[in-house]
Amino acid sequence: MNIEKTEEKRRFHRTLYNAEAILISANVSRPCKIVDLSLKGCLLEFAEPSIIPKGVLNTLNITLGDDVSIIMDISAVHDKGNHIGFICQHIDIDSITNLRRLVELNLGNSEMLERELIALNDFNHSRSF
Repeated sequence: MNIEKTEEKRRFHRTLYNAEAILISANVSRPCKIVDLSLKGCLLEFAEPSIIPKGVLNTLNITLGDDVSIIMDISAVHDKGNHIGFICQHIDIDSITNLRRLVELNLGNSEMLERELIALNDFNHSRSF
């Protein structure tokens, strides 16, 4: 598949963000690394292959700095080795504000961010729960 075609289909810019995070699943905390992060979800890397059931709600806690964090409820959608892709199911207003700012800084263009927010709204309205 042509990489250019894949990029054209992508509705959400992925922010490459190498940071430590904690995934809480069934009262078990697992340290992980953020490989990439978007308004729609994230790709996490674990030290060892992990089995995270698809569709089960987990909580991701990303610490950005003193008193600044992103906390989101996510569920696994795909996995490959030590990498697991998650979709965001819920995020509070403080966390979405921090994530929005992080994406905006990475994009360097608030107009592109607005397009992504509209796409996210359309995406969330089209999903069936």
